[in-house]
Amino acid sequence: MLDDKLTWKSHIFYVKNKVAKSLFVLNKSKYVLPCHIMHMLYCSLSVWDKFGSQTAAERDIFLDESFPSGFQWATSAESFKVEGGWLEGGKGETIWDRFGHDNLAFENQTADLACDSYNKVEYDVYLLRGLQVNTYQFSISWARIFPSGHRDSQTEKGVLYYDKLINTLIESGIQPVVTLYHWDLPQALQDNGGWTNPTIVDAFKDYADFCFSRFGDRVKTWNTFSSPWVVSHAGHGTGEHPPGVKDYASSSYQVTHNIIKSHAEAWHVYNDNYRATQGGIVGIALNSDWAEPKTPTNSEDIAAADRYLQFMLGWFAHPIFVDGDYSVALKTQIELKLKECPSSPPAVLPVFTSEEKARIKGTADFFGLNHFTSRLVNTVKGGCTSGPGGVGDYAAGVDPSWPSTASDWIYSAPWGLRRLLNYISLEYLSATKVPIYITGNGMPTAYSSETINDVSRVEYLRRYINEALKATDGVDVQRFTVQSLMDGFEGPQGYSERFGLTHVNFEDANRPRTPKQSAYFFSGVIENNGFGTHASEVKTPEGDNSVSFLGLQLSVSEAATGLNTTFALLVVAVFAAISMTTFFVIKKKKK
Repeated sequence: MLDDKLTWKSHIFYVKNKVAKSLFVLNKSKYVLPCHIMHMLYCSLSVWDKFGSQTAAERDIFLDESFPSGFQWATSAESFKVEGGWLEGGKGETIWDRFGHDNLAFENQTADLACDSYNKVEYDVYLLRGLQVNTYQFSISWARIFPSGHRDSQTEKGVLYYDKLINTLIESGIQPVVTLYHWDLPQALQDNGGWTNPTIVDAFKDYADFCFSRFGDRVKTWNTFSSPWVVSHAGHGTGEHPPGVKDYASSSYQVTHNIIKSHAEAWHVYNDNYRATQGGIVGIALNSDWAEPKTPTNSEDIAAADRYLQFMLGWFAHPIFVDGDYSVALKTQIELKLKECPSSPPAVLPVFTSEEKARIKGTADFFGLNHFTSRLVNTVKGGCTSGPGGVGDYAAGVDPSWPSTASDWIYSAPWGLRRLLNYISLEYLSATKVPIYITGNGMPTAYSSETINDVSRVEYLRRYINEALKATDGVDVQRFTVQSLMDGFEGPQGYSERFGLTHVNFEDANRPRTPKQSAYFFSGVIENNGFGTHASEVKTPEGDNSVSFLGLQLSVSEAATGLNTTFALLVVAVFAAISMTTFFVIKKKKK
């Protein structure tokens, strides 16, 4: 970490903000710059300058090597996207149930049945064994355990479902990683204000305590939240996700404030009551794009890229991993906007007390990262517009040469992952030395394209995994999680976008699953712990297709084996019947 004041020599920095413009020429004499300015410059020199001189060929070179011994390979699923059984076992309604039933998803689709994973534990774990993953990350539906969001409404059937899933995983040699919250708030809590109500901190703390006590003897890694930025941004800023609140200036910041405090309380519950006996770890999975300056040599664009990251990743990461409070860069930018827009502030940032800062600081045993894409960022005057771009005075876009996906948000820029991992290591883990787990990476394909032969996903994963491999030379990355195990309900997009390594036929009530080409590819990477001579070659299922056989969706070779076996049994049965008939006829004639 940097000291409160730093001195630099023999450099020229042009630092610009809304308050003043200063040209600092540091030569023989020493000039002392404010810590937050030097901190930004230090990061830009260490990350953007480190990679800025790379040519495209140098940047994209493929590394045919293995990951460090003991590297963890995982895939994931989120409760509301795959479980279905929306009322089974006494489960309560969630905000995503209400969203679907209000016909707000693509073609009025709902998550009522989804992949029916609630009734297909063995089927899903069978798929995981085929992938050869050693870790499976899934989220618990708060409302399936506490329908009202509170302990006094506990339903045992919901608890038993997660018991069964955890036990089946462990019996198969797969370690469960559990996320306590991935977006599906009990509707009963939302009716009381949800994440904008400070009382939710105690409710989440009690929910976490129950999960630790019930499942912690078997679960050794916990994410308190996954992609909480989406809850604040899409749920309470743009209103694209439930509960559909459009109030970026106030509600989104209050939601983040309460989520950070909820995370800290859950970590302390585990640390105080369970760590000594259970020996597990608790962290948080934060999502972030990488921000690349649109003009790499432009110091103002570099500063804008840093602000992009501060308003996305740093919003949550700085309090948890650095000092218990929002970053100086974030607070300073918001204060500038308050002065610029006194009659209509575009952002109202809550304040942590001294006690809360001490309670929040250092409450993570690992840094979880969900990363899918990058942005080119340049500085603009945001005016009094709410939202991160307006408040942060930046604009973000993509390079038209980047491969697109079925999502208008995700464009493939694999090199951004390596740079983001380096940024995280420097910005947040310099003092607190914890490992980084990549807790989510993947891309969607459209419903009607690349159903099984998903070559675009194979290439996407091949490149992103390879960038993670490059980052291990200097950054402590210990896990890579592909999102996700199977296609699922993707919120507003319904079933029109597919993230899965496994295809799910949502037109069949049995929800048959078929491994895609990407599943075979990922299994090969796991088997080789990276990219050896043959690891980057795609292992494909015979014919790249599947067939339905006796109610199961099998590959052509599996179905052929089953058919031959059935035929052989039929021949044996017919032969036995003929033998028995002959025996009785001969016996009757003798009589």
